[in-house]
Amino acid sequence: MNFPAGLFPLPFLLVLDFATLAALCVAAWRFPWRQLTAAQINAWLGACVAAMVLWTLKYDARPGLSYHLLGMTVLTLMMGPALAMLAAALVIAVACLMAGGAWQPLGLDWLTSGVLPVALTWASLRLIQRRLPCNYFVYLFLNAFLTGGLAMAAAGLAGVAVLGAFGVYAWDGLLSEALPYYLLLAWSEAFLTGLLMAILIVYRPRWVASFDDARYLKN
Repeated sequence: MNFPAGLFPLPFLLVLDFATLAALCVAAWRFPWRQLTAAQINAWLGACVAAMVLWTLKYDARPGLSYHLLGMTVLTLMMGPALAMLAAALVIAVACLMAGGAWQPLGLDWLTSGVLPVALTWASLRLIQRRLPCNYFVYLFLNAFLTGGLAMAAAGLAGVAVLGAFGVYAWDGLLSEALPYYLLLAWSEAFLTGLLMAILIVYRPRWVASFDDARYLKN
């Protein structure tokens, strides 16, 4: 969301920054890096760069209200939640640096635009795997297309809720003018996520950690 530092109390932002740094250190320390192949590392770096491009193609309506695609569902389905959250932190930090923003809101940005869509995507994947048949089209249309749109809508709703809760903008204006644009972006996010995952599954299935031929094709 690219929140400016002046919109929120500094102690609140610093607490979130500290919690974010601690969570990222734990995730990086506990992740089995040695199990990654060179191809998977290259895919992770390439996905990070692609997400950075998405974040630079944005429209800043007002301070704290930036409209752009996220790509977090693709990152989660490709890499799993741990690597996706690390990638989200990298993408958000680079996007903030390129925009000349302050570092203090990075924790808040990561929670609303990184952790929330990643967690929603992973929870949706696990729920659908337990409740529905393991089918290629179920994966593509529900885990990729539908979840991608929901993740974008959830991130937008979280950003609007934070701005409204701290009194940055009036609730009426946020709900009638800001939130509908995030819901429209959710359709674009859903289409892009479904398209990218379909291409990756066909041509580079080894890059997609959440997709298993034995589960979705041979079952």
